[in-house]
Amino acid sequence: MMDRIILHVNLDAFFASVEQQINPVLRGKPIAVSGAGKRTVVAAASYEARTWGVKTGMSIYEARRHCPELIFVIGNNNKYIDASVKIITILKDFSPLMEVFSIDEAFLDITGSQRLFGSPETVSRLIKQRIKEELGLTCSIGLAPNKLLAKLASGMEKPDGLVRIRPEEVGTLLDKLPVTKLCGIGEKLTEHLSLLGIRSAGDLGRVPEGILTKKFGVIGHTLHLMGLGTDESSVVPYQQEPEAKSVGHSTTLERNISGEQQILSVLWRLSEMVGRRMRREGFSGRTIALTVRYEDFYTLTKRRTLRRYINSGQEIFEGAGRIFQSIVHRKAVRLLGVSVTNLSHCSQLPLFEEEKKRLRISRAMDRINDRWGEFTITWAGLLDRSRGKGIISPRWRPEESYMPTGLDSSRK
Repeated sequence: MMDRIILHVNLDAFFASVEQQINPVLRGKPIAVSGAGKRTVVAAASYEARTWGVKTGMSIYEARRHCPELIFVIGNNNKYIDASVKIITILKDFSPLMEVFSIDEAFLDITGSQRLFGSPETVSRLIKQRIKEELGLTCSIGLAPNKLLAKLASGMEKPDGLVRIRPEEVGTLLDKLPVTKLCGIGEKLTEHLSLLGIRSAGDLGRVPEGILTKKFGVIGHTLHLMGLGTDESSVVPYQQEPEAKSVGHSTTLERNISGEQQILSVLWRLSEMVGRRMRREGFSGRTIALTVRYEDFYTLTKRRTLRRYINSGQEIFEGAGRIFQSIVHRKAVRLLGVSVTNLSHCSQLPLFEEEKKRLRISRAMDRINDRWGEFTITWAGLLDRSRGKGIISPRWRPEESYMPTGLDSSRK
């Protein structure tokens, strides 16, 4: 049986690189892509900025301290979606088994593609060449027997890297690899592992599975496999991914607020975003969840289940608003989130003329916003809050109806 060859494509400093490619003035300069608000953070930093110590997640003030010459660019999701869709189109030419991991990452199973394109390294170079020639962007590619190791490999020689991990190299590599380098192991989990004397991936693999499951529950089995470099998961094309269990959006406010009308305005905008995503993905839902984080970082989530399925932003807002007004708020609010669970593909047909009118308006607005971008057309009460503040969902996937605008994919 032929060993699997999994390829992980990771675009280099994606948002920043797209901005530099579109605007030649920015090329070779330290830039940071950020939001428009006062509390915004660095979403992506160019490699020129990274040499100064600028990192993703830094506040704009901290980033400026590291690099006084830093140029801030307000992010534009339409540009990044456009570039990502074009990259996905390129990748699909090399294998039908292509999984979109995020807007700037994808997995390919090229086990069966070698007879067409050559060795795994040859396939990788062809992909890098096409992305560079057609979009002017660079990517780093990892090759390995599974997804876990392929993602690890793609980050080992950035930018513009190409690394292959062969089966016989796995043991030696993991012995030297800090456990934090494994995908999915964050800061808190690392702290818990260090208490067990686990600092490298090799350490993790040598700990008996029973100890890990006793300490961490069901994820102990997964951790044990990760420590061995084992990952049997398949590359799943995005059309075959399991359906979402919830649809939601959240936002950290530009400043802590306590005024009810200001808060309801934010909830309205979030509700419209949730409703639009639900309609796009063909969902209706019955349970509305509201998340509130206060200025002292105390966070609560409260839910309300309706008698019927909905996907209208206004109806979601009505439910979220009632939940908010049912809570006694003793501190200013820092973050708000709205989500809908208990999803179904069935939708209740409107019975009354007012409901039918609302549905027609929503569909008309969706068509315009699909064509020209989020909140191109919206309710008058949201105009002041909707410009330039879109966020890309972690569940972002390319839409068949998407009309590319931005990078010139025909540039040679």
